[in-house]
Formats: sequence, structure tokens, C-alpha cells
Amino acid sequence: MLQLYRNPDINEWGTLLERPVMDIGSLENTVVSILKEVKENGDTALKKYALLFDKANLNSLVVTKQEITEAEKSISKDLKIAIGIAKKNIEKFHASQKEKIKIIETSKGVKCWRKSVPIEKIGLYIPGGSAPLFSTILMLGVPAKLAGCKEIILCTPPQSNEKINAAILYTAKLVGINKIFKVGGAQAIAAMAFGTESIPKVYKIFGPGNQYVTCAKQLVQKNGVCIDMPAGPSEVALLADSSCVPSFVAADLLSQAEHGIDSQVILVSDSEKTITQVLEELLIQLEQLPRKEIAIKSLKKSKAILVKNKQEAIKLLNEYAPEHLILSCKNANAISKQITNAGSVFIGNYSPESAGDYASGTNHTLPTNGYAKAYSGVSLDGFVKKITFQELSKEGLQKLGKAVEIMAEAEGLFAHKNAIAIRIKKEFKK
Repeated sequence: MLQLYRNPDINEWGTLLERPVMDIGSLENTVVSILKEVKENGDTALKKYALLFDKANLNSLVVTKQEITEAEKSISKDLKIAIGIAKKNIEKFHASQKEKIKIIETSKGVKCWRKSVPIEKIGLYIPGGSAPLFSTILMLGVPAKLAGCKEIILCTPPQSNEKINAAILYTAKLVGINKIFKVGGAQAIAAMAFGTESIPKVYKIFGPGNQYVTCAKQLVQKNGVCIDMPAGPSEVALLADSSCVPSFVAADLLSQAEHGIDSQVILVSDSEKTITQVLEELLIQLEQLPRKEIAIKSLKKSKAILVKNKQEAIKLLNEYAPEHLILSCKNANAISKQITNAGSVFIGNYSPESAGDYASGTNHTLPTNGYAKAYSGVSLDGFVKKITFQELSKEGLQKLGKAVEIMAEAEGLFAHKNAIAIRIKKEFKK
């Protein structure tokens, strides 16, 4: 159960807000070994790890068209409708992020502009296992398609029966992704980073995962493969006061705790009575959860923190920089304007984090482990690169040239100066 901390001193916040982590040394050694073997042995290594980690004896890593068709038939009509609603909202929100080209004349005859160009080859990692996150395909595949990425490949771990979850295959087809591979974990990241006989090498890898996946993403980045962000185990922080509905708050905490044993939830309040009510409700709801055992292990690493007032709560939450932040309190909208570090913010009693996870339209691939202090969640921008352009007329070069020559000479870069001077001499000093 959540440990209660009453009015912790600010000097203790650093320790108090630490995330649960594995032994980094042994973790990295394991992942390095996996990356090395996949790089050297390709598909053979991937099949070995599928058998070792997923208990799947694979003849082929490729998902066939027949498998996709069969999966589509097995999905209920209600689930198809729900996925369709989510897809529509996600498309609407992410399409609004497209930027028009703006040509700016910075000085007479000097024009500059920026253009978004899609990343040609991207890889999506979709967690499987006990909670196959088909919703993540919408969060990554929809903006990838909107951006115009030419090649999109998807890796997800197989089940022990050697199949991929039907909802994952249906959602991938709905989005327009047909290159799907039965590979999970750190080995999937290695396959997309280095390429194998079956899986093409990509330029950028997206998708959340456990600590092995996160570590693998960070390591392959050193080999020139870009990643979206270090998105690891899920987390939520919740600010609640006497105006909250304790049962709502408890449900929100459990919705994250059930993700995995390394997930973390943080409850912050200026009312001990509210904390007590929430924890009582949490115990009631916990008993009804199919993933109760997972949630219990997560809750043991989680915390309830009593603070003196709202301002202290806001300061503490900005220091924690949560992946998800729920504001179940009075003046939630006003308080949201004081939040500077968070992946995604949910305002008011009727904005559960689950809405953002699935269908409100915002992206659920978000920075964890405090990275929200510097990283944003996935958006359309993540699937494009921004190329800048400039065009100078003769008159523009003449007007700007003197300043460039003086600056280049001051830095001792005379070839830079000459690139200007030779043009000015040819065109204007005849």
C-alpha cells in the first residue's frame, strides 16, 4: 500500500521522489549483450530470444496478410467502433499540428523559411505481453501517416502460440501499417536499429516499453539511430483536495498501478482526511481488479504525500515532473497554468488519465522518470525533421555581406569572409 509522508522537508524531496529502478549495471550489461548478438546474428538471434523470453518457437518473424485478415474477423464490432472513435480524435488533434511554410524577409533581399520533411523510415515498438497496447499504434501510427513517413515498420512480441494479439493487428491495418514483425523487448529495438534479414533498418524508433526496452533505445542512440524519448515504466501523480471524489482518485491511481510492477503512483494533498478517504476507497477497488497482484507490487513503491498548502504541492509536483498529472481539486484550471513539468495534464474531476490513454486525442507516449523537465510527449513534430532554407538576392548579399565579413574575420575564419568578399567584388566592384 502507499506509504504516507507528512509534510516532508524540501531537502528530502529528492529522495522521496525517486522512481523505482533496477540495478542499472546488470541491466545495461544484459541489454548490451542482446544488442550485440542481434547485430551479429540477425534473425537467428531474434528467434532465439522469442523462444527464451516469449516461449514462441517461430519459423518466420513476419506477420502474414492471412494472419491480419483472421485477426480482423475475430475483433468485436464494439471494439472496432471504439478504436474508430479514438482514431478520429487522434487524427483531428494531430492534424492541427501541421505548420504552414512562412517565408520571412529578415532584411531587404534576405529570405528565410523552414519546411517540415517527413522522416523516411521509422520503427514503432508496441508492448505486448499481459497488456497488449494496441492503443499505442494509434498514438504512433496516426501521426506517422499524417507526417508522410514512407516506410513504417512495427515490432511487437509474439504470444506463446506464436501469434500476435488480434487487436494489435486490426489496429495496425486500420492505420495503414502492413510491415509487422513478431519481435519484442530489447531485441526488437536492436533489430530496428541495425536491421536483420527480415527487418529493415530505420532512422528513428518510437514507442514505450519496460526498462530493458528503454535502456536499449538509449544505447542504440549512440549508434546514430534517433529515438522519440526515454519512455519507461508508466507513472501518474495526482493532486487532490477536499473537493475531489475519493473513488475517482482511487480509480485513477489504480489505473496506472496495474500497468506493471515497476509503475509508480503519487498522491499529493493538503488534506490528510482526503488522503485517508482515497486510500480506503483504493483498498475496496483493488480487490476487484483482475491485475490485483501487479497493482499491489506497484503500490508498495508508491507514495501519498501530505503537504501544507497548494503552492507547496505545485512546487513538489513540478519537481517530480510526472508523465501524467491529474488535478482533482478546486481551481484546477488556474492551477494547471502553474504546471511547468509534466508529460500530459488532466484537469478536473471528470478528466481521467484513461481518456488520454485511449481516445481524447492527445498522445499517450510521454516522457517518464522525470524527463518531462526537458522532453515533450510524442506529436506530429516527432515524425518530421525541420529543414531551414535561405535565399539572398544580389542586393540582399550586398546589404548583409559587410556584417558577415567583419564577424568571420573576428573569429579568424578568413575563408568564410572570402566567400562573401569574392561575390561582392565580382558583382559590385566592376
